[in-house]
Amino acid sequence: MKNYILFFLSVLCFFDLYSQEFPPISSFTKESYDAGIQNWMITQDTKHFIYFANNEGLLEYNGSNFTLYPSPNETIIRSVAYINNKIYTGCYMDFGYWQRLPNGKLNYHSLSKKIKLLDDEQFWAIFPYENWVVFQSLKRIYALNNSTNKLSIIENNSNILKSFKTSKGIYFQTNNGLFEIENGKRKSLISNDLLKDNRIVEISEANNGLLIVTEKLGVLKYVDGKLVPFATSVDEQIKQSVVYSSKILSDKSFAIGTISDGVFIINPDGTLKYHINQKNGLNNNTILSMYEDIDKNLWLGLDNGINCINLNSNLKKYHDNSGLLGTVYASIEYNGNLYIGTNQGLFFKKNNSNENFKFISGTKGQVWNLFLHENTLFCGHDSGTFIVNGNSVERIFRESGTWKFQVFGHYIIQGNYYGLSILEKKNNVWVFKTKFKGFDYSSKHFETLNNKIIYVSHEYKGVFKLDIDFKNFIVKKTTALKEPSKGKNASLLKYDNIIYYAFSKGVYRLDTKNNQFLKDNYLSKIFENNEYITGKMVVDSDNNFWFFTQNYMHSFSKSKLSADLKRYSLPISSSLTNSMPGYENIALISNNLYLIGTTDGYYLMKNSFSNSSQYEVQITSVTSNKLNQNISFASLKNDEKFSNDNNNLSFNYTIPQFDKYILPEYQFKLEGFQDDWSEWSTKPSTIFKNLPAGDYKFYVKAKIANSIIKNIAKYSFTIKKPWYFNNFAVFLYFILGIGLFYFLTKKYNDYHNKKHEKIIAENNLLLELKELENQKEIMNIKNEQLTKDVDKKNKELAASTMDLIEKTQLLNIIKEDLKNTNTQNSKDIKSIISTINTSVKEEDTWNKFKEAFDAADKDFLKNMKQVHPSLTPNDLRLCAYLRINLTSKEIAPLLNISVRSVEIKRYRLRKKMNITHEQGLVEYILSI
Repeated sequence: MKNYILFFLSVLCFFDLYSQEFPPISSFTKESYDAGIQNWMITQDTKHFIYFANNEGLLEYNGSNFTLYPSPNETIIRSVAYINNKIYTGCYMDFGYWQRLPNGKLNYHSLSKKIKLLDDEQFWAIFPYENWVVFQSLKRIYALNNSTNKLSIIENNSNILKSFKTSKGIYFQTNNGLFEIENGKRKSLISNDLLKDNRIVEISEANNGLLIVTEKLGVLKYVDGKLVPFATSVDEQIKQSVVYSSKILSDKSFAIGTISDGVFIINPDGTLKYHINQKNGLNNNTILSMYEDIDKNLWLGLDNGINCINLNSNLKKYHDNSGLLGTVYASIEYNGNLYIGTNQGLFFKKNNSNENFKFISGTKGQVWNLFLHENTLFCGHDSGTFIVNGNSVERIFRESGTWKFQVFGHYIIQGNYYGLSILEKKNNVWVFKTKFKGFDYSSKHFETLNNKIIYVSHEYKGVFKLDIDFKNFIVKKTTALKEPSKGKNASLLKYDNIIYYAFSKGVYRLDTKNNQFLKDNYLSKIFENNEYITGKMVVDSDNNFWFFTQNYMHSFSKSKLSADLKRYSLPISSSLTNSMPGYENIALISNNLYLIGTTDGYYLMKNSFSNSSQYEVQITSVTSNKLNQNISFASLKNDEKFSNDNNNLSFNYTIPQFDKYILPEYQFKLEGFQDDWSEWSTKPSTIFKNLPAGDYKFYVKAKIANSIIKNIAKYSFTIKKPWYFNNFAVFLYFILGIGLFYFLTKKYNDYHNKKHEKIIAENNLLLELKELENQKEIMNIKNEQLTKDVDKKNKELAASTMDLIEKTQLLNIIKEDLKNTNTQNSKDIKSIISTINTSVKEEDTWNKFKEAFDAADKDFLKNMKQVHPSLTPNDLRLCAYLRINLTSKEIAPLLNISVRSVEIKRYRLRKKMNITHEQGLVEYILSI
């Protein structure tokens, strides 16, 4: 087993990794653009939109969205060309042009309806020439005069294989050779047998002749009537792959698209610049069409999809398809070589070359750091520290893995898996000196301060402050800081003599006066809006300070005009760099050229981006719809008017730039609804729902990388008021309002008058009630007075009755006394007795009493008789005595009976009156 491992390592020592860096390649599949798989021809308009002749129609790409316009007769569109604000297309049995409607959509106009086409014609090429537009089918050539709109037909006796245009003329190939058009007729140019049997793919001008790209013979030159080969470094590959398309590029290089091996881009001297096929980024190896746009991007129409190669991009990628290179952790340029440290070991090649990477023996394992000091290259490795010499290494430290190096006076401090250690230079050779005693934690990130203190960031334990004795290399005191707290992927770094600590809660800087880390609000802004991925910080050899976030790479540098750091943000996302969080790295490897390590290779980046002044932000469509109904496209002209219920508006906008790695960002506002600019976003659309009636102005602006696009696109529109708020309705409402006001006023007055009358009536009623109350009060007073008078008379009656009783009793006593005297038979005594009898006569007593009683209570006896008709006069007499509250004892003399008899009379009276046992007789009589 050991022998196998040694054999494998020995193979790696000599194994070369193919190391060409490729420009970015955007990939568009059938599913992404929702049309046919094949794309036969490509063109671009003045708005920079790209158009494809697609199997299912005309395919438009504006930089944000694809739009398919089905072919007019449901056949494959084979050719397309933008000429004089029109997009000309050709398909089976039809050719014509498309023009933009006010709503931004394209509308087709056929030109072939004016003439009679040959049976089964298809149109494979369209191009402008002087004042003409040329359409080529497999049987004829048609020329449209732009001034007269008349079509001319150039007949041909044999099938046309393909047509071409240069500044010198129009050419076409048949089975009989190559012809040119002169005076509206064909003229033989080359009848060489080579061209009769080999299809010509492209013709262009070159050195007083023509450069002819063929299907199977490669590239030929036609000069002075002779065909000679144009040698390239990939002739055999091109011939074997069979050429189908070709394009001369703006830098005089030319691209050759093959049927089976992708595209070859060849420099003007014939050397290979790029060979790009399905293995390194294309959707498909069959290149049906090519087009170089205004930004020098090379578009490829494939047999299955579309690719866009950003030939002029500031980013190029080396992709490790084999997996032998692995994840790149560090890189550096040293002595003309580019060194790459990965999880597989250390590799190198000659810088700025397409040479293959070579593995350096003895470095198998993770390479964490490459550090250059005093023209010595140090390699921090999982198994220790190495010094690199060309294609070999020497290990000078093996006690543990090494994360980082930092110069300290005449020494170099190493951050190791287990603490910190020192390297020193002896006899002009760097050697291991000693380990710092008293601290054994992993020291991936550390910084020194004032030759007394070292700060160490540990991902799982936080930040430590180490008080150091540098003479004896001893850690005197270790302090675990409470703030800032530990954080995943956090790091510690010194920049411009300030120690920074970055983690998910922000970027903190060390305040040396208070020995505290304080939040740096300016730098912490880069982590806002969920941008945090890692706290890894890097200072490159040009003294730029780098951070890596979700959607950007941020570079900070010292400003000459202020103490604040100058910020430069590149819209390169973490998904693009595909770096391992916490291990992001960037290194300046040559003048203004950076290397960014990834998990599957690296990127080369120029720290400058193309001027965005050539771009304009455009509103591509405005759609509206009623609630729960289909959308409709509105005119893109300003001052458009929408009905009040058609008030859900969607705006689509774009910048037609096609750099794969630089996404445009947009801001918008809607005056009259949202007057503040929105946050920057890569989303090329926005929607406003249920807009109220009113006048609005929609604005959108954009930026690419750090460059703001100069123009601001504007669209003004009006949401009309509903019919019940238009001018006629308002006038009607005014009239109705006046009528309603009159009606309400009249009703109010009537109501007010009625209420007034009601109040008066109520007041009168109240007065009457008051009067009645007063009268009642007076009556009550009178009744009280009468009652008092009755009571007074009753008292007087009772008093006189008592006097009468007393008088009667007295006379009876006297009479009895006279009877008992011895002289009772005397005449005088008899006379006196007779007089007394006359005076105490019962009838007379009653009559006197009745007369006085009637005067005091005249209706009582009458009422009593009415209530109780069965009462006798004696009963009424007894009732009268009881009325004045006389006792039985007092009544007995008046009736000249005994008290017992009076009680019997009273009992009989209760019976006649049906008075219950619970009710008193006197109480009842008093109540009548």
